[in-house]
Amino acid sequence: MRSSRKIDDVVIVGAGLVGASLAVALQGAPLQLSLIEPKPPAPAEGWDARIYAISPASRAFLQSIGVWQLLPAGRMEAVRRMEVFGDAGGKLEFSAYETGVAELAWIVEGGAIARALWSRLDSQENLELICPGQPALLDITDAAVRVSLEGGRSIDGHLVVGADGARSFVRQETMPAPVVAPYGQLGVVANFTCERPHRGTAYQWFRNDGVLAWLPLPEQKMSMVWSTPEAHAQELLGLPTEDLCARVAEAGSHVLGRLECITAAAAFPLTKLSVNRLVAPRVALVGDAAHVVHPLAGQGVNLGFADAAALAGVLKSAHAGADMGDFGLLRRFERSRAEDILAMRSATDGLVRLFRENVPGMRRLRNSGLNSVDRMPVLKTLLAAHALGFH
Repeated sequence: MRSSRKIDDVVIVGAGLVGASLAVALQGAPLQLSLIEPKPPAPAEGWDARIYAISPASRAFLQSIGVWQLLPAGRMEAVRRMEVFGDAGGKLEFSAYETGVAELAWIVEGGAIARALWSRLDSQENLELICPGQPALLDITDAAVRVSLEGGRSIDGHLVVGADGARSFVRQETMPAPVVAPYGQLGVVANFTCERPHRGTAYQWFRNDGVLAWLPLPEQKMSMVWSTPEAHAQELLGLPTEDLCARVAEAGSHVLGRLECITAAAAFPLTKLSVNRLVAPRVALVGDAAHVVHPLAGQGVNLGFADAAALAGVLKSAHAGADMGDFGLLRRFERSRAEDILAMRSATDGLVRLFRENVPGMRRLRNSGLNSVDRMPVLKTLLAAHALGFH
């Protein structure tokens, strides 16, 4: 690599929610950045099918980088209560009041977060946003990394960050193959208007046909995620709109009354993905490039934001003139994230497996467990604190 070429401190591949938040978090740092992304966020049109439950920890991160303030208040809803139902009478309830917080989470459209992040990128002086940009080759030496793009341009840097999703190009080029375990399920999503007010309550049902979640939206609306076997998912996707509304309302015991669909149902495959390492010399992985968990806990994007916050903190804490691709520096980031990622992966995978088991006595045992936890305020508070990012 010729020394006459400009060399960035950090090259981020992928400007989705996690990659863009990392770039914004590095605004003002004495670092030069490049951010590579194939396409910008889509403009706002109706309600977004992809909805996220943003934890208080993620909200604090987004607020600290000046993004939360840009989100349209009328398009997000605070979760102040959550009710979880087992498949045989078990029930577990969380409330913000009992947990000692104002809100358990905020339900926000993915597109709204993306557009707010990109509005911050537009004015970032230490950043070159390369869009459209599609990486084609990755070359790493002891001194630097080069990302060659389709069309002939190449970007040199001291560190390349893979924030490019579950099918990460950066991970594919630099790391051993991840462990991928399909759940044999699809996540069916759709948004509805509700007959009855949800009062800021999120609902979740562990059912024989998967996990059904209802997340509150403004204006007496809610967003559904039904994680269910592929055959059942295809059946739901093939239903006429009125029949789908009736099926979803019935599955949720009609707690919000009659439902009216306001977005077409869509689906995405559910897979567990894990890597042995988050870092290598001159390489770091964040977000779905590093870990994909089952959406039943709604924590995937929160893990990604925590990755971005941790990596930005490590890079900004390095001494002036430090090599951002130094393996020792990157290991600090990896160690800081290991416990959180392992705990969330184990919890989500364990719950999926627990409610799939149909051996004699298991249904009674797991539902009894939900009821027992519900009667233990201290344990409930600890569980809620971990999920909210306060551990």
